[in-house]
Amino acid sequence: MNISPSALSCLTQELVHERIRTLHAEAEEERLASRINSVRKAQRRMERASRRLSEALSRV
Repeated sequence: MNISPSALSCLTQELVHERIRTLHAEAEEERLASRINSVRKAQRRMERASRRLSEALSRV
């Protein structure tokens, strides 16, 4: 099976474009995961602060 140089170039270019699309999708997933982790961390801080406030108020 012989592939012409132009066909090989097209296939290579398509593989490169597909890899770029995959990397963009993976980067978006990473950004989303990072935002989710940030929200969870903020929720834990808020819960701790709320507990401390409740404890302080109960001592008043």
